[in-house]
Amino acid sequence: MREIKAQTIENTVYDLILEASYCIGADVEQAVRGARETEPAPAGRAVLGQLLENYAIAREERIAICQDTGMCVIFLDVGQEVHIIGDLGEALRRATARAYTAGYLRKSMVRDPLYDRANTGDNTPPIVHTRIVPGEKIDILVTPKGIGSENMSRVKMLVPADGEAGVVDFVVDCVRRAGPNPCPPVIVGVGVGGDFETAALMAKRMTARGLDEGNPDPRYAALEQKILARVNDLGIGPAGIGGRCTALAVHIMAAPTHIGGLPVAVNLCCHAARHARAAL
Repeated sequence: MREIKAQTIENTVYDLILEASYCIGADVEQAVRGARETEPAPAGRAVLGQLLENYAIAREERIAICQDTGMCVIFLDVGQEVHIIGDLGEALRRATARAYTAGYLRKSMVRDPLYDRANTGDNTPPIVHTRIVPGEKIDILVTPKGIGSENMSRVKMLVPADGEAGVVDFVVDCVRRAGPNPCPPVIVGVGVGGDFETAALMAKRMTARGLDEGNPDPRYAALEQKILARVNDLGIGPAGIGGRCTALAVHIMAAPTHIGGLPVAVNLCCHAARHARAAL
């Protein structure tokens, strides 16, 4: 049994929040740079150039990539041979509070969704998803998620007869309805299968899959490209002002499901696709 102190996790998450908030991933920057080279619309090319300039300024000056510094979403894959010493939940809360305060990141969390929408003042609590996996390490993924793209998320309980065509039509319609609201170019995370909440969680995970990582299943890899082509035919374009590059990527995760079901979830992520990873 390997022991890891909660304080070590706290310090790591603190660093990851700041890294994700200031420094866009090389995969995202490269994708935007490539999109600028192929974007046929002059206004769209200008927007993509501005995004690249924004990434560079944020990285060099250590300031937020986007004014909406998001909800702090943390994915933990905890090895079953790990014993955490201390309060994990409190460590993640402290890491979030410290990072958003010391890093001058906008605090956006309210303590109650309906009746007491007072700001918590430190962007806590973080949203935490934990899986128990084999091994003796902890894999951490931090992804600050802005609300503009999050608000465009949708879940639909399709039926098996809808098949691939139904999935494609639903995903494309989600992007079409979203229009300029999620700050395109977007990354389209899609979860297929499982149950209602599993599909949504898979879709969220897929917004943080590296743009240089292919889908290991060739069937779903082909489906991703089919949906991406349809999405980029919508003409929404960068910042929603028209053009070819509405999405940088479509990422799909699938899971076993009931014989009578075909749940599909779509989670959009804006061009500020912030995520950072570490392993302890």
